[in-house]
Amino acid sequence: MIEKKVEVSVLFDYYQELLTKTQRNIIELYFNYDLSLSEIAEEIGVSRQAVYDHIKRTEKLLFEYEEKLQMVKSDDIRRKKIQELIEAIEKLPHYDQDSEPYKTIKKIGDELEQL
Repeated sequence: MIEKKVEVSVLFDYYQELLTKTQRNIIELYFNYDLSLSEIAEEIGVSRQAVYDHIKRTEKLLFEYEEKLQMVKSDDIRRKKIQELIEAIEKLPHYDQDSEPYKTIKKIGDELEQL
């Protein structure tokens, strides 16, 4: 259950702009603020069942977005490749963390991670 919550939260971070305002609000309240279905229902003035249905439909939608766009998967691959590159550099015979080439590569890796 916790793994799924984390996964949905990550997908939400990537794809929230593709959701309606209501979908964003309900998902944020449920996954990020850990409110119960009843608390959300009271907050937005709908039934508990309506909140549940919204969550299930929006979860499905987020997984469909990832299946089609693969933004999370691409970022994970990029991060792993950056880490592999840094580890390979550190294994070089004349590895010097203070060298300009190392600093440049590390800076590029850090910048890529921020994208």
